[in-house]
Amino acid sequence: MINGIMATVFISNMDRAVDFYTKTLGLKLAGRWGDQYASIDIGRGAAIGLHPADNPKSPRPGTSGSIQIGLAVDGKLEDVVADLTGKGVKFRGPIIDDGAVRIAFFGDPDGTELYLCEVKKWGA
Repeated sequence: MINGIMATVFISNMDRAVDFYTKTLGLKLAGRWGDQYASIDIGRGAAIGLHPADNPKSPRPGTSGSIQIGLAVDGKLEDVVADLTGKGVKFRGPIIDDGAVRIAFFGDPDGTELYLCEVKKWGA
């Protein structure tokens, strides 16, 4: 039975990646096994696995379009964007509103594509 989801992100520097996901984004470190692996709890049974790209067959960190990770936000997207901008996060373009969700794209230190997502309430 599936009870969660894990997205693996290949990274170039474990300390830098853990700091970004925990200190900058405010997510919880679920576990770390030296420089070999770290698990970041993103809530609701989901996690991001950080893995070094130390094997020649590993995908290169930050390869554009190879992975996108969406992080749901509670509250106003503008407030979260402003908070993270204050922490040095650079967003890629304006907030996109497609009618059902509002999305803001940015990247981690290796360039892995991430986005914040505010789900709009029906009728709002």
